[in-house]
Amino acid sequence: MSNPSESICVQEPSASSYTAGCIAQHCIVFFVVGITTRDSQVIRRTRRNILVNMTKIKFTYKGLIVPVFTPFNNDASQSLNLSIIPQYAKFLESKKITGVLVNGTSGEGTSLTVNERKKVAEVWAEAVKETKQHLMIQVGGTSLKDVKELAEHAENLGADSILCLPELYFKPTTVNDLVEYLARVGKSAPKTPLFYYDFPKASMVNIDMAQVFALIDGKVPTFAGIKTDLERGLHAKHVNNDFAIFLAGDMLMIGGCASGMESYIMTSLNFIPEPAFALIEYEKGNNDLHAARKSQEYINRIAKDVTRYGTWTETMKIAMNLSTNIFVGPPRAPLKLLSRQNMEAMEQSLSQAGIKTNKAAIFQMYNCN
Repeated sequence: MSNPSESICVQEPSASSYTAGCIAQHCIVFFVVGITTRDSQVIRRTRRNILVNMTKIKFTYKGLIVPVFTPFNNDASQSLNLSIIPQYAKFLESKKITGVLVNGTSGEGTSLTVNERKKVAEVWAEAVKETKQHLMIQVGGTSLKDVKELAEHAENLGADSILCLPELYFKPTTVNDLVEYLARVGKSAPKTPLFYYDFPKASMVNIDMAQVFALIDGKVPTFAGIKTDLERGLHAKHVNNDFAIFLAGDMLMIGGCASGMESYIMTSLNFIPEPAFALIEYEKGNNDLHAARKSQEYINRIAKDVTRYGTWTETMKIAMNLSTNIFVGPPRAPLKLLSRQNMEAMEQSLSQAGIKTNKAAIFQMYNCN
């Protein structure tokens, strides 16, 4: 039996100096007369909860993030056009965009080599130093070894957050599989918030995000949330509201706003961000439902007019070229370049919708054809 005046300092050795200082400052002292088995279990559980809370990464960003296109030159290999990225960042800044996602689906990240992904991330990291935009870098979609390398690289660049697709061939089939995968990625960037990219229609990994939220808390200290769709996001939010949820799906933003969702990653923000800002005001209670519907209808009209000519990324990238002065070039194979006829038809549709178009982009796109 312990001496009545004896104190037990509950500490745990840390793996890094990062947590060591925190643990020392938040050491819990228990004054006890005797410790039962049940008391020991309570102490261990309390210690574990304290350590989890001290090492858990905080994430505070809310609002809109643009999944930027990767600029390619219009040459035979569709080589990177890195020189336009600083101008691209400033263009988005002029549109009041405060966050960018690099190497995502719209950025054709999985069509880039590891070295190319690093180069693109490096130039964006330099560009946002001036624009002060939140920098999220997508690191998944390749071998785990490369994913970990890209995660470490992103952290070294000072990325504000990391987004990660699941393993795309040896796919996780259970919640535990996915949590273990994210834990491995998180260890390569231990100071950077990590988001899981939940996109089952493309990745064919269909794991319940609510179950992930229930299991992952405390197991992956860097885990900050997910990028997902409205239905799956709401389901997960009901389980654990501490994690951030970024909604994808430009055509359903109003549903997210009506449900109290505050953060979105939408491709259309590249060239028509204004309706999305109006919808954010609706979520905040500053716009009425009628105005919100008008904004959503406009986004939907543009999205339908654009994507009737091909797949999402193929067509949205062309729309960016046609509706702005930022020429991000063609999509890279296996994605296809639209025919000149379809590109001209898209330009007319955008013009009829009230968007000032850049017809010169059509000639620029076909100058080698």
